[in-house]
This record gives sequence, C-alpha cells and structure tokens, in this order.
Amino acid sequence: MTLDQHDLRILSVLQTNARIPIERLSEQVGLSTASVQRRLKRLRQQQTIAAEVAVVSPKRVGLAMTFMVSVELERDELRFLSEFKAKIKNEPRIQQCYYVTGDADFMLIVMTRDMEEFNSFVQEVFYGDKNVRRYKTSVVMERTKVGLELPLPTG
Repeated sequence: MTLDQHDLRILSVLQTNARIPIERLSEQVGLSTASVQRRLKRLRQQQTIAAEVAVVSPKRVGLAMTFMVSVELERDELRFLSEFKAKIKNEPRIQQCYYVTGDADFMLIVMTRDMEEFNSFVQEVFYGDKNVRRYKTSVVMERTKVGLELPLPTG
C-alpha cells in the first residue's frame, strides 16, 4: 500500500493523540471529515494502524522496576528459536522482545514490581530452560525516553 502525504499526516497526529476528535484531525491534515474517516478505515483494515491503546504509567500500577535482559541461546536451530519465542510471547512481565544480531540472540524489556519478582521471573523463565546458555541483566535507572512513535516524513 502506498501512503500519501495526507495519510502520513494523519498517522503522525494519531501517534501523539489517538483520541483526537475527527473534526480536529480533519482540520489539522486539511481534508474533509468524510475523507479522513475513509482513510482511517483503510489504514486500520490494512493494518498500517496496528493498534490504538492506552499508555499506562508503570509506576502508577506498581511496576517500579525495568530491566534490559540480553539472552544467548545454546542452539540456533529453528525449533529452539520458535520454542523460546513462543514462551516469551506468553510471559506478561516481558514488555518487549527483539531477536537481534551480535553476542545475544534476544533483547528483552522486563517490568516487575520489585527485585524479588524479577528473581522469580529469572528462575521461571531462564533457569528451567536448557536452551538458555546465559543472560545478562541491566537495571534501568531512569526511563529517559519511551515511545513507539515512528519518525514519519510529513513534509
């Protein structure tokens, strides 16, 4: 699907405020309300807009600790990678997971209430998995920038 400048402007605005009234969105992108509604419907159907969610403050819900964990697997066979990915996708304490190149196979962003919960997470997810060769953890001291906004060309 080809995106034109109007589509990109719509996406740019929605990345910062998905609850903007359609009339204001129309004004900001210079199109009629009906045209914006048609474009939004198409962008959603084609999964360009993958989700419209609320961003919850971790501290407000008791998730005070964030960890960045690099994981190196024992074997790089497709079956073992698939099993690890499936396990990770089903673990709610893992906020993000990236399959990467370099020394590690995966980079995880893990959120827990405290260090005790993180210790439980490590024992449950890594210790029982014979395919995990090693993992390395960094404790996040401050969330300096967190976001999923893409740098869209809107010129």
